Amino acid sequence: MPVATTVGTMKIVSTTTWSMQRLVQRCDPGVPLSRQGRMRQALFDWHRTHGQNVSRTCRHFGISRPTFYRWQRRYVAGRPQSLENRSSVPGGRRQPSWTPAQAQTVRDLREQYPRWGKEKLQRCLARGDSPLSLSVSMVGRVLRRLRDAGPPRRMRAGRRCWTRPYGTRKPADYVVSAPGDLVQVDTVDLRPRPGVILKHFTAADVVSRWSVAEVASAATASLAVRVLDALAERVPYRVRAIQVDGGSEFMAEFEVACQTRGIRLFVLPPRSPKLNGCVERTNRTWREECYECTPAPATVAGFGAAAREWETVYNTVRPHQALGYQTPAAWVAAWRAEHAGIDGAHQ
Repeated sequence: MPVATTVGTMKIVSTTTWSMQRLVQRCDPGVPLSRQGRMRQALFDWHRTHGQNVSRTCRHFGISRPTFYRWQRRYVAGRPQSLENRSSVPGGRRQPSWTPAQAQTVRDLREQYPRWGKEKLQRCLARGDSPLSLSVSMVGRVLRRLRDAGPPRRMRAGRRCWTRPYGTRKPADYVVSAPGDLVQVDTVDLRPRPGVILKHFTAADVVSRWSVAEVASAATASLAVRVLDALAERVPYRVRAIQVDGGSEFMAEFEVACQTRGIRLFVLPPRSPKLNGCVERTNRTWREECYECTPAPATVAGFGAAAREWETVYNTVRPHQALGYQTPAAWVAAWRAEHAGIDGAHQ
């Protein structure tokens, strides 16, 4: 409301309303400008120093003339804060149409059944000892108002927090330079026909691109240990570290087996498959060049035999662009010849 003051015998009505007071606060020179405010201030500074040509200014900043004039009308010289965005809150807000007693009844029932939604609560309120006639939407609004004004929501219960006794994040200073320094392991689904789901375990060395694979009926930790056996039997060097995602198949027996064999186990952060990019790309090669081309029966035995045959082709016949079109076997042989007597621990 306007504020009336009296000077002598003349009554002066001041037009300082609440909205104008807010505008004065926003125009405080000590308040820093936001990004939008700085852009609009730069627009008018450029306009003033370049001939005050509106069309040229609009073309330079990529805005329309109505936009320029709207901000020009709002701009107060010497008050750059007048270029800030104004509040879009409506002048008249919807007021609660329920009574405090009704809100308390809804609150008590929600605390009694904390997992029930507004539909169930509305029907329980309507059939209680003292029926309360509230619509479903009104119950929802009461719950939202209580949630915004009340204590924080309850924590989720019943979820088991898995801990890893051996697996850790890969240290930032861990250097990967030789074959076996880091082997990425992953699991993919094989769906050769409706109703048939097999599990494919892939292991890919980051440096030499050597890959081994195992086919299983399920992705369990006990079956994932077969990948460690395959690496020990069919990789021509010692594996020093393995990197996996947070899947349950890489816990329990798999983690114990890595610790027993002296293999470091690195676990990726959640939702970061890009950090396992080498094995992710190898999965695509296995799917497209092995399983989509093999006539083997869609069984663990059939696909397992096809995978062993293609593994030999992948490591000894197929040229790899990442290795300068060498095979992994040829690259490893050349690397060994180059480092003979220098780093015997990698042999």
